[in-house]
Amino acid sequence: MNIHKLNNIFNPQRIALIGVTTNPNSVSGKVLINLVSGGFRGVVYPVNPDHEAVMGIPCYSAIQTLPRIPDLAIICTPAEKVPSVIKECGDFGIRGIIIMSAGFKEIGEEGRKLEEQIKVEIRNFEGMRVIGPNCLGIIVPGLKLNASFAADMPRPGNIAFISQSGALCTSVLDWALDGKIGFSQFVSIGNSLDVEFGDLIDYFGEDENTHCIILYIESIRNPRKFMTAARAFARKKPIIVYKAGRFPESAQVAAS
Repeated sequence: MNIHKLNNIFNPQRIALIGVTTNPNSVSGKVLINLVSGGFRGVVYPVNPDHEAVMGIPCYSAIQTLPRIPDLAIICTPAEKVPSVIKECGDFGIRGIIIMSAGFKEIGEEGRKLEEQIKVEIRNFEGMRVIGPNCLGIIVPGLKLNASFAADMPRPGNIAFISQSGALCTSVLDWALDGKIGFSQFVSIGNSLDVEFGDLIDYFGEDENTHCIILYIESIRNPRKFMTAARAFARKKPIIVYKAGRFPESAQVAAS
């Protein structure tokens, strides 16, 4: 099943961080710090042709120069470069992608066109799955994997949290740390160009460490798929949904 391809994202052994910069306060800089300081036991490959090393870690000039094929690529390049980066990843054999870059449908028509270009590229590579764009990333506390630009690693637990809002993710993380609440998975899906709520509900439904799911939803692209997955999950585990944007004013905020 296609959801099993999500293992490349949620249980990677090798990660390429594409578009990393030497600025530790940039999105890519924070992601790199989180990956190497959080206890992740896998390998991290920074990729940027302009740097020989980033934060003391050797940097590769291109995806094609990596010594092994990564399970997961985290893309932090400018939005206009993302479609070509997706193609390079696919050609090299990478099938798990997280696009953190912003500048897509949330900014208007030009951004929507870029998303369509990305969808075309994804269809060219069997088994490729993409989270994002315009997302915070993912955290899997049990693997000590913080593939996000959130500052802190929550404790391991049995709750899977999935949100379309990156800002809400950071607030929930702060609350969880204070309340000593743990998570099995913590996912910011952003614009959900490919992987959406239904995919993640199906995937986490088979995860023995996930006992319940909490969703923060602004909009659902595929209601039928969502309801099918939610009904199946809810037969054995609880699922809690908070739906934002139910009124015109809040819908405008959510869309922005």
